[in-house]
Amino acid sequence: MIEADQVTFGGSGLDRAAELRGDAGAIGRLLAGAETRVIPFWRGKPAVRAADGALVAVAATHPVLAEASDPPVFLGQDEAGAWFGADVSAWEPATEADTLGAFFDPSEQQHPAMAPGVAFVELRGVMTRLSPRAAELAATAKAVLGWHVTHRFCSTCGQPSDIADAGWTRLCPACGTRHFPRTDPVVIMLVVKGNRLLVGRSPHWPERMYSLLAGFVEPGETFESAVRREVFEETAIRVGRVRYLACQPWPFPSSLMLGCLGEAETEEITLDPAELADAIWIGREETAQVLRGDHRDIGPPREGAIARFLIEAWLRDRLE
Repeated sequence: MIEADQVTFGGSGLDRAAELRGDAGAIGRLLAGAETRVIPFWRGKPAVRAADGALVAVAATHPVLAEASDPPVFLGQDEAGAWFGADVSAWEPATEADTLGAFFDPSEQQHPAMAPGVAFVELRGVMTRLSPRAAELAATAKAVLGWHVTHRFCSTCGQPSDIADAGWTRLCPACGTRHFPRTDPVVIMLVVKGNRLLVGRSPHWPERMYSLLAGFVEPGETFESAVRREVFEETAIRVGRVRYLACQPWPFPSSLMLGCLGEAETEEITLDPAELADAIWIGREETAQVLRGDHRDIGPPREGAIARFLIEAWLRDRLE
């Protein structure tokens, strides 16, 4: 049986304590608490300890948080105390890497106020080293902080909006509209025909990088319809039966990946070159080669991504 709770970012049972978000007094007391920890993010990159890849959190009075232009976002609480996330992107490193904003940014930024060996790093590079709790905290903070960066103005009247409810709302003082963090549903498809699996490669991906097909769910559409539409649009393959398998929060920037099994009714591939550079069918033995990393033409899917999780489950016959 597929064990969906093992997906990276899949959730750790964090008490998000949503009832406290609108209580400014309670949030203030939590921030003043000695056990409260704040996770700093710089341009979407969390602070991480190089030695073991652990997520780094600091006290609410730590000097690195002086770089934050907005109040911290309340993430929740557990037996260790309350957790917040803060955006310190106002800090300007002495040198700026030319890989910022790339598909994968290998650069690291070390803030002078942080302990030696701690740096801001790309979450994709460390996500499999995080504990389930740290992964949930990092995914939540990255998505909500990123939403604030891109949604500073009211979409109703265009005026600047204010942060409210401990970071979980933006309130427009001009027209009163309340805005909430968005999550975009995305279907990712394990499309099979017999003992073969369909994989594809985006035109913008690195060479040898293949994965499952995926696409956004459109308004008024079920996820089953989205699976069939996306696969047909990108490859002209028709999919019949579709069923849900597992999901994964994917904070790059704010998606919820809905993993689905799709049974192909046709097999001839006609590519949409705007969507895919290539798409191929691979058998089980070839898929095992891919996962081992010794396939000549196809690199293994990224560790921690739901695509790899679903492919491994299919290969082990653990989808039922």
